[in-house]
Amino acid sequence: MRNYSTPTKKYKSLLSALHSVYRLINTTYDLADLSSRLTKLLSQIFKANKCTLAILDNSKTRVSIRSSISNNKRTFTMKKTKIKNILENRIVTKSAAIKKDCFLSAPLIGDDIIGFILICRDKKTCRKEGSFDYLDLENLMTICGQIVMAIKNIQLYSEQEKMIMGTIKSLVTVLDSKVPPAYAHTPYFSRLVRALGEELRLNKKDIDSLKYASMLHDAGKVNIPTEILTKASGLTGEEYDIIKRHPVKSAEIIKHLQILKPVVPIILHHHEKYDGTGYPSKLKKNKIPIGARLMSVADAFDAMVYGRPYKERVSVDDALEEIKKYSGTQFDPAIVKSLVKISHNKKLKKYLNLTH
Repeated sequence: MRNYSTPTKKYKSLLSALHSVYRLINTTYDLADLSSRLTKLLSQIFKANKCTLAILDNSKTRVSIRSSISNNKRTFTMKKTKIKNILENRIVTKSAAIKKDCFLSAPLIGDDIIGFILICRDKKTCRKEGSFDYLDLENLMTICGQIVMAIKNIQLYSEQEKMIMGTIKSLVTVLDSKVPPAYAHTPYFSRLVRALGEELRLNKKDIDSLKYASMLHDAGKVNIPTEILTKASGLTGEEYDIIKRHPVKSAEIIKHLQILKPVVPIILHHHEKYDGTGYPSKLKKNKIPIGARLMSVADAFDAMVYGRPYKERVSVDDALEEIKKYSGTQFDPAIVKSLVKISHNKKLKKYLNLTH
């Protein structure tokens, strides 16, 4: 049985658990992922064989997310299920915590109950580790407070994301009405951008910013005269100068939207070149935001394999060779390598099939 004979040991145990949970909840913005990882962590913290975390729907009579781990075997479902278990029903209806010899449970309570946690030791583990005591219950309830805040933050982030997508779709609708489809990116361009971001191990916020930028980086083209935008022959110097203004115009369109602030540098600098000869600011190498460097590679690749009225499409292999040719001058070599690697990604199959 664990010995909590001194206040120091009690403090260290709780502090260590809280720190582990804090690190976890600050590395994910996905509720399903958080639930799955928390059950494993809690089973380790409380030396338990089984742990279940359930999140309720708005009716409070059904579980919308249930994640469990039992003897290192995980189960997870997002299918809504009615609460039939007597014990679970008691936790929800009474918002009550329960402690028995080898069993702990606690509700997740914000303004109202939003879910619950169940922790259990089998007989063998209970003999080895001892029964749960009230300090264990107190620690669990303290941890539950952190988890509730994490869940609320994720739900708030999800709502914010819906608002962002609504704003973006409105802007894209305006852009689509001005820019002929032949000059736009494929419907699957965002998949390429996302795959590149994941290959480079960017975090979720950065990947989300890339997703939004992939939809809006050419928004400034709404201000370009149609006769220039659709010109199939070579552009004059003056016309090219007008085209070169579109990253700045794109950034100006969205810069007043606070929720899209992280997207602005990607859009503004996605025509910079790795060697510093691009526009609008002639930034060089790592001074170019990584999202913009990534977008530059993806933008060029998409234009080549999908084609434009003024340029014939080429095969994926030829496009990759062309991108590699300018690695280190126009493009970031690390991102070029990532593009080559993900060109065989099954998730991009639908996107790449559009090029044949």
